[in-house]
Amino acid sequence: MGVRVRQPGQVRKEAATTDSSGSSGSFFAFDNRGRTAYDPDAMGDSSDMFGQDSAASDGTALPSAAGPSAAGPSAAELEAGQSAMFGAPDPLPEPPEPQSIAAAAQPYRVLARKYRPQNFSQLIGQDAMVQTLANAIRRERLAHAFLMTGVRGVGKTSTARLIAKALNCIGPDGKGGPTIDSCGVCDPCVAIAEGRYIDVIEMDAASNTGIDDVREIIEAVRYAAVSARYKIYIIDEVHMLSRQAFNGLLKTLEEPPPHVKFLFATTEVDKLPVTVLSRCQRFDLRRIAAPLLTEHFAAICQAEGVAAEPEALAMIAEAAEGSVRDGLSILDQAIAHSDFNSDGAESAVSAAQVRDMLGLADKTVQRRLFAALLGGDGSALLELVAAQYALGIEPIALIRSAMELAHRITVCQVGRGEVAVISVDEREAIADWAAALTPGQLHRLWQLLLKGHDEVRGAPDPLVAAEMALLRCLHAANLPDPGALAKRIEEAAAGGMLAMSGLDAAPGAAAPVAAGPDWAQLTARIGAHHLRLGQVMHDWIRVVELAPGVLRYGFAAGYSEDCARELRGVLEQVIGGGWLVEQVDGAAGAPTLRELADLAKAEEAAVLRQSPLVEAVFAAFPGAEMVEDDEKDKAGAHVRRA
Repeated sequence: MGVRVRQPGQVRKEAATTDSSGSSGSFFAFDNRGRTAYDPDAMGDSSDMFGQDSAASDGTALPSAAGPSAAGPSAAELEAGQSAMFGAPDPLPEPPEPQSIAAAAQPYRVLARKYRPQNFSQLIGQDAMVQTLANAIRRERLAHAFLMTGVRGVGKTSTARLIAKALNCIGPDGKGGPTIDSCGVCDPCVAIAEGRYIDVIEMDAASNTGIDDVREIIEAVRYAAVSARYKIYIIDEVHMLSRQAFNGLLKTLEEPPPHVKFLFATTEVDKLPVTVLSRCQRFDLRRIAAPLLTEHFAAICQAEGVAAEPEALAMIAEAAEGSVRDGLSILDQAIAHSDFNSDGAESAVSAAQVRDMLGLADKTVQRRLFAALLGGDGSALLELVAAQYALGIEPIALIRSAMELAHRITVCQVGRGEVAVISVDEREAIADWAAALTPGQLHRLWQLLLKGHDEVRGAPDPLVAAEMALLRCLHAANLPDPGALAKRIEEAAAGGMLAMSGLDAAPGAAAPVAAGPDWAQLTARIGAHHLRLGQVMHDWIRVVELAPGVLRYGFAAGYSEDCARELRGVLEQVIGGGWLVEQVDGAAGAPTLRELADLAKAEEAAVLRQSPLVEAVFAAFPGAEMVEDDEKDKAGAHVRRA
């Protein structure tokens, strides 16, 4: 008998049992699971513990201890001996069912991936692009390169995959052509959805930015598709390609083979060279409106078997800022944040939980804070700010909520109809404020809040900055509107000018001739030819008598130079004819033109000062002064400068 060969990986343990006569009678082999393996044919009559015939090294048989007539035990005896010595072996566990293995091996997929659009009917908010692509496919006017651009999470990469499906779909029967309504069951549709289709190549330009990566594309486009109708290259974040990579792609992008389509996606289209833009058909994907996002999230919650309050979904839609992916990520977090009921089932996603998760201020508290801001209640305002800060609301969120209310009130005021709000209380409050506040007040409040928002964002202590910004808005709400104040002042100035009359003259003096427009015009004509003399006439000469060819005058206090001869010569030169010009000593005459201007300004200031609006301004700003503009008209200014 030869040596018994062990099986690979099997651990053999052999034991010999001795009968009552003391002879070695049976042999066992145990594998690594404790199961027995007995082979009587292999063992035979061998008395060797290794199953070999007892023989000397020279081949001579050795005598057996039990004698040549000793018989081995039966198989039943061997099994009984094994059970008595080692115990019965444990039964092998039954293999699990294939379905349970697949269910345990499949990890959880987030909502943003689980509910990615699988056809164009599931793509929301991009109706114009879908219509354009449908018409192009129906009329066989497909471009060779498409560029999808837009903000994050609006469906750029998903649209590229849907286009790849639409172009390569063969239908359930395998005989279909390109269609905007891909079947989703044929081999190309299933493989593209799973990301394993050999003829749809996706490349991340953020990690493949160089010319070598583009060179691989250029070399590969020469070969036809393996099994698809079109070989499609999807390049995500295409703006990350280097300048050399763009230049290397230009020729292929302009004249690709007929079986190749390029699909680009980017969030920063302004970084793409104009030479690339001119070779692509561009689609600008829009932000998704908040009401449409709310409906989409409600449908997903229904599919997931999760209850959610409409106000909570509206908050998530507002926080998403038009991005479906951002909104689904927040919704995923809100579902995980929701508590469990006593029976172990998930409770509804509530608005309070979403507000707490996002760090948003309560809508009711927002309205109370805004009312305190408009009502001038500084104590209540600070108490509300402190209470919200204690609850974990960031100060900048309070400023932003006040800005949002100011914007909604303004929109409601200009006639956009009812504001899209959730609660009836908020709608009524906004309508009341829109009727009570003026547009100027709302715009001034917006500017103050916007300035406060920037201050809070960059302040070392945001809470203190938010309190000071809100208090500034509170105090500014009681001040008069600068635009209305300026208009009232102009109206008062236009209607409050009094006729200049009743000027005092010295007793006993000759009846003065009023310095009317003739003297003013005469002074202006003389000043145009003789600047110094025109200034003297305007500032110092008091007219006693003015008639054709006659001028009698006196001087105001502070001037004594005799200029009669010079004045007569200039009058004869400018006006013509002969002139009698003489100075009358002791005659007061009419006030000079400068004195008349000063009196008019003083009376105008007195009228304005007595206006209730101006008195309110002085009361609000103690120590304020009225500043007049001396340059009334060009002619007067010209004379004064002379």
